[in-house]
Amino acid sequence: MAQVRPEALTGRLKSGLPPVVWIHGDEALFVQEASDAVRARARELQFDERQVLQVERGFRADEIRNEVGSGSLFATSKLVEIRFPGKPSKDLLETIAALVAHMPEEVRLLVNSSRLDRGTTESANFKQIDRAGIVVPVYPLERSRLTGWIAERLRRQGQSGDEATLELIAARVEGNAMAADQEIRKLGLLFDRGPLPVDETRDAVLDVARYSAFDLVDAALAGDRQRSVRTLAGLQAEGEAPPLVLWALADAVRTLVRLHEGRADGRAEGQVLREARVFGPREQLYRSALGRIDHQHALGALQMAAHTDTIIKGLNPGDGWQALGMLALRIAGAPVLEQSST
Repeated sequence: MAQVRPEALTGRLKSGLPPVVWIHGDEALFVQEASDAVRARARELQFDERQVLQVERGFRADEIRNEVGSGSLFATSKLVEIRFPGKPSKDLLETIAALVAHMPEEVRLLVNSSRLDRGTTESANFKQIDRAGIVVPVYPLERSRLTGWIAERLRRQGQSGDEATLELIAARVEGNAMAADQEIRKLGLLFDRGPLPVDETRDAVLDVARYSAFDLVDAALAGDRQRSVRTLAGLQAEGEAPPLVLWALADAVRTLVRLHEGRADGRAEGQVLREARVFGPREQLYRSALGRIDHQHALGALQMAAHTDTIIKGLNPGDGWQALGMLALRIAGAPVLEQSST
């Protein structure tokens, strides 16, 4: 397997540009930076022509075959970019797998797609692509790594911040890596090299956090109560639909219940996680949550989710957002009062 993390891609490409580099994930900043690294290396190796194929409705596999087989019209070599808005179809995946096995030396492929599911990455065609080139899975930046990531970005532009400043920036850009990068670049323009001035930095950094319901789930599973409360407040302020937030929380609770039941049946934790389709960074989140939330606690949270649903639908009195907050804190491990079902 030739999977490479985005931050290691530039170093990996020093040995040459393989027939294909496939970058998949939903964090736009990291996808963009990984793609830029491939393009920069292609230019260094004199792949001076670049063709972009945008896969849309009606796109045919012959378009890829023709582009790869036609050679370069204006330069010695060319980079062909294929952009999938979603999951690649079976015939297009098969076409790319067949091409990379006999790729002309003067042509290289850069493929971008949204996050691929396990069914795609475990297919024979994708495994052939993986063996022939480099696959770069892009994951969202975990909250636990965010301050370190910000510190590294500041270091690149000759700046630094104390722990409080880094945490301030992290809190205000959480959930939006692209905006975080823009804010860090802005600090590079506003202030001189060296330590950032605390008060001025506080005034300069905009509150650009953009939360999703899954950010709330991650905070709750991590047992981070303060972040859970802050994320929920952000979702409410941004006008997120309460049923969607409840669905995400309830799905996490149902997964915890299934994991406990699987372990109770004697199956290995790794097997149970795979059966529940828990992969990547979330695997460690669920492992941590399993050690903090026992089966009965999870079942209680599931009952709380059902009652929260009735509040959101107006079938029971109460505030839907408050009920969601209690549910999130229950998952995070806080000793909250049980909701009344009457």
